[in-house]
Amino acid sequence: MSDLRRMRPSELARLLNSSALGAVITEQQLHRHRTRAGLRLGNGQGVDLFRYAAWLLDAVHRPRESSAKGYEQRRADMANRSRQLSEAGRDIGDLPAVVKPERKAEAARNFRAFCESYFGIVFSLRWSDDHLRIMGKIEQAVLHGGLFALAMPRGSGKTSLAECACLWAILYGHRDFVCLIGSDEAHAADMLESLKTELETNDLLLADFPEAVFPIQALEGIPHRAGGQLYRGERTHIGWTAKDIVLPTIPGSPASGAVIKVAGITGRIRGMKFKRPDGRAVRPSLVVLDDPQTDESARSLSQCQHREAILAGAVLGLAGPGKKIAGVMPCTVIRPGDMADRILDRDTHPEWNGERTKMVYAFPTATKLWEIYAKHRGDGLRAGRGFADATAYYLANRELMDAGAVIAWPARHNHDELSAIQHAMNLRLQDEAAFFAEYQNEPLPEVSVNSDDLTAEQIAAKLNGLGRAEVPGQAQHLTAFIDVQQKALFWVVCAWEDDFTGYVLDYGTWPDQRRSYFTLRDLRITMAAATKGAGVEGAIYAGLEACVGDLLGRRWQRDDGAALAIERLLIDANWGQSTDVVYQFCRQSAPTALVLPCHGRFVGAASIPFNEYQRKRGDRVGHHWRVPGVVGKRAVRHLLYDTNFWKTFVHARLAVPMGDPGSLSLFGHDPERHRLLSEHLTAEYRIRTSGRGRELDEWKLRPDGLDNHWLDGVVGCAVGASMIGVALANTESFITSAGRTRIRLSDIRNAAR
Repeated sequence: MSDLRRMRPSELARLLNSSALGAVITEQQLHRHRTRAGLRLGNGQGVDLFRYAAWLLDAVHRPRESSAKGYEQRRADMANRSRQLSEAGRDIGDLPAVVKPERKAEAARNFRAFCESYFGIVFSLRWSDDHLRIMGKIEQAVLHGGLFALAMPRGSGKTSLAECACLWAILYGHRDFVCLIGSDEAHAADMLESLKTELETNDLLLADFPEAVFPIQALEGIPHRAGGQLYRGERTHIGWTAKDIVLPTIPGSPASGAVIKVAGITGRIRGMKFKRPDGRAVRPSLVVLDDPQTDESARSLSQCQHREAILAGAVLGLAGPGKKIAGVMPCTVIRPGDMADRILDRDTHPEWNGERTKMVYAFPTATKLWEIYAKHRGDGLRAGRGFADATAYYLANRELMDAGAVIAWPARHNHDELSAIQHAMNLRLQDEAAFFAEYQNEPLPEVSVNSDDLTAEQIAAKLNGLGRAEVPGQAQHLTAFIDVQQKALFWVVCAWEDDFTGYVLDYGTWPDQRRSYFTLRDLRITMAAATKGAGVEGAIYAGLEACVGDLLGRRWQRDDGAALAIERLLIDANWGQSTDVVYQFCRQSAPTALVLPCHGRFVGAASIPFNEYQRKRGDRVGHHWRVPGVVGKRAVRHLLYDTNFWKTFVHARLAVPMGDPGSLSLFGHDPERHRLLSEHLTAEYRIRTSGRGRELDEWKLRPDGLDNHWLDGVVGCAVGASMIGVALANTESFITSAGRTRIRLSDIRNAAR
């Protein structure tokens, strides 16, 4: 059997066609078995031919079985032969020798040599000084430990360096468990696939690391073979899943049983460990975080804070009690104050030894020449000629235009550009804000289009010092709003004085998420789960029953001892799947005048404003809202309101200084408590538009797609307050319903401001 294993496939093929075998096996049998083996030929033809040859030789040389031999013994012999053949097919055989031991030894403690020797295709350009400094930090972290945050321009090879660092750490046995963390689960999965591709296809790694790479390539891209793979009769315990790579257990190999696990930074990180075949549990000793924030998370203060907390807690605690984990975090600063910006700040996080690199350390001094270049570039692009004219101008004036420039990576430029300086200036001309953020790691300060637009930080800091759900003594009215989504209900309760001075008393979700930061997309406790098997409509109805019952059943205590109740509770009925069930709930609720379905309407500059609406009999008309008198097929009255006006109105109330009439404030003393609420309140931006002889703000959701459900809630509470007679202090009376005088705004635009 072992002699056969050392035979080449061609020798086995000649053996199959030998006359000696033909003398025992009939021609028909030989043809049938040869055809059957031929159908299975491919990359593994040596294994197939070996099994077939072993079977034929066994048939040739097996002595005639005695007729007295028992049936059970024959079955046992056949099973034993089958097991031996199966094990022989699963055994990878002897490992190839190392092709270039000196190359392997040179890169053992030199990360740069490892990248150049085994990944020359990936790192084809000459290194910059920044690259060499960054690779030195990575080398120090892997060999000696420490934490290093390294800001690099977009496109500098951060991800490739992070992946190579993982392979270098485990192939040489510097680290036995590496955790590779991405900005989200998809990013992490992409990095793992990239590592697998290198281990499966990189011939240089196979040549010098056969103890780790040869068993992987023997799988031939079929992961389920990993469980049965053998080396000299013993299992290799190789792992090849969607979440991790476990290198084969090979006696004498420094990489034996080494592990790479990947995860998104907001995924399941805490308590990560791996149990070896010998029963020993190991935990990560090196963590590599590749760009751990997304564009969306960088623009969210709460998400930045959330990821920073994960980094300080779950990530740095991966090594386990009493042990320090080594870490490398290549990153890019996206906006001022984002997670990367804070981690790189040595005053805020000195433990990370933050270091920033740039594409350009000094810009050219010939600004006039570059302005002319920009004109040639723009004219050429508009005319469809590309950069040709601009490049010709740069070539003619290159010495003067390059003067004063200090570029980080001289080898980095496109094929149609003459230098790295021209490449950098093209990127700056293309989008200056993106250039300073993505390539300089110095994002420009964010400037609002409107000088009175509020930031999330400003809103979160507008605190009145009251306790949660505590009503101030000056407030006389309470309103509530419920924003209906498929997964959860977002609710807000506000208190109001008669002059529209407002207080956000409480807000939350049903069901309660029991954590300070979350988005609609990543809710862990949904209405479907809380209602145990109900359909969408049934879950919404049950959620409304529980949420409305809780809000209306609570007695809201004022600080002078009086207790107030909610006077108006509005429920959003805009979402198509929820409209009917919201109307049904409001129709069956008592009293119906207290709980009302509502619809926000986008009234643009070209639309007919609510105050020009032709009132019909039975209609109730208020300040940019109305309640139609005709009940309709749903047999319940509903509210319509102008969302653009009321969003501007609410932001104006938030902009009023504390203590002035008409100011809107938040409860408590801690701004961090309201980070998520403030993000909802700033999730939309306004554009000043004009039409039909008037100007107004049109509100649109920001491109980063942050949730705005509590913004809708606070707006709805303000509309509810207007319905019960709350008005700004400087307003005059106006007609609010047929035949009844209430209040009127003399100047709608001034009131909105």
